[in-house]
Amino acid sequence: MNQDQVKEKLLLLEGDIEDFDLIFSGKKSRKVDGLYHPEEKEIIIHNRNMSSDNAIIYTAIHEFAHHLQFTRSTVPISVRAHTAQFWETFHSMLRKAESIGVYMSPFGSDHDFLELTRKIREEFIGENGKLMKKFGGLLKKALELCEKHKVSFEDYVDRALQLHRIEAKNILTITAMNLNPDIGYENMKTVSRIREPARREEAVQSFLDGHSPDMVKSRFLGKPRQEQQEEPIILLEREKRRIQRSIATLRSRLDEVESRIDGLKSEG
Repeated sequence: MNQDQVKEKLLLLEGDIEDFDLIFSGKKSRKVDGLYHPEEKEIIIHNRNMSSDNAIIYTAIHEFAHHLQFTRSTVPISVRAHTAQFWETFHSMLRKAESIGVYMSPFGSDHDFLELTRKIREEFIGENGKLMKKFGGLLKKALELCEKHKVSFEDYVDRALQLHRIEAKNILTITAMNLNPDIGYENMKTVSRIREPARREEAVQSFLDGHSPDMVKSRFLGKPRQEQQEEPIILLEREKRRIQRSIATLRSRLDEVESRIDGLKSEG
């Protein structure tokens, strides 16, 4: 597979996007398999790192997700490029690539992966969800006992159980909502943040259908479209204030340093 063929496959995933160059470096790299240069809109693939076309496609999709992220953002992208939004985009692209046969994930085809995944999900992730729901039942009893004796439940949780009160609240919440424990405790916490019961059920089903946590959070906990439209100016104003504070701090530090220099010179 050559670089033009790889680009063609990427465009099957998302064609309505600013043009970009995709280049095979013909080199090996110990640090990374690929790079994205936003200024040049250029994807570099260190193709000699990979031993299969499938591995090349995986790396290309990763860098393509960066291209989507940088070219579609209405504000400058943080130097921390691997944001939650990036992972949501990357995972969505991988899912689409698998569905149309552009990429084949070993997680869904290799027998060893399938068996290990089943074991982990059933015996640990699902069991942990069930255990935390039972734990929530005991915390509810503790809450009722504290109310009976007119003592602080938060104090009981903090000092007697040595459990943070916020975590105790999370456990009580997911227990009261009676969420499906098969998705695991961490994902149950995510779903519990969704107010509407119908959308909570949709989110649970999304996890059961194989969507990643970042994909579910983006869909069900992301900001409404109107807020997204307002976000660029808010972010820019926040960045402006941050820069102004930094400048003020640096000026103050510069004054201190200059004062110390003048003092040392006078002593000499």
